[in-house]
Amino acid sequence: MGTSDASPTTAVVHLFGGPYVTVGPQRREVPEGSKRLLAFVALRDGRVERRHAAGTLWPFGDDGRAAGNLRSALWRLRGAAIDVLDADKWSLSLCARVTVDTRILNDWATRLIGGTPGAADMTVMPAYVEALDLLPGWCEDWAIRERDRIRQRTLHALEALSRRLAALGRHADAVEVAMAAINAEPLRESAQRALIAAHVAEGNLVEARRRYQTYRELVRRELDAEPSRELADLVHLADTSQPWSSRSGGG
Repeated sequence: MGTSDASPTTAVVHLFGGPYVTVGPQRREVPEGSKRLLAFVALRDGRVERRHAAGTLWPFGDDGRAAGNLRSALWRLRGAAIDVLDADKWSLSLCARVTVDTRILNDWATRLIGGTPGAADMTVMPAYVEALDLLPGWCEDWAIRERDRIRQRTLHALEALSRRLAALGRHADAVEVAMAAINAEPLRESAQRALIAAHVAEGNLVEARRRYQTYRELVRRELDAEPSRELADLVHLADTSQPWSSRSGGG
């Protein structure tokens, strides 16, 4: 995952940790008054009607004022030498030569979830943290929807990556990736399962049992519930020296 998927001369819109734009090694800062317009268009496939964009981004006031705000945002982008939007009288879209880091992430996640990752997809990178929190602090409905969608897709991809790394014997990496998902969503059982499976694959059964107990206590405290039987069996089946109930304190 990362902008390495783009050619060195491709303009890249960065929404994780942004918005900002890079062209090769050069970083260009997006004017404050243009950030939401750029992000709104970048998060959509295909063209966006100008009227829809203006009404969504500037909902207060009449249509004429919203359209004027949109024109100002476009003018500021051009003034900052950020020529990434194709605008005509009726609609807006990203220029054909422009890519977006969220699309690169989505392609990476698709390969992992579909079971067809390449060698480059198996790299463990700190960029996962930013990918789990798109445009933090943006409270508009469209931003929240995209943040939630990308967060869920990234979590599924991280779990798939952890399982694949564990199968390759890269146990430390598998643990690290699973922990990234857990840190984002501590109550997410599928992430906990990936972590416990990585510990089991490494032969670290004590750590697997400790992680299960920690998660069990969390679920009991926060949800007044129990982890699934499948999660308990993951450790129990790996260590059949004694019944699971005698190790876990019963229940």
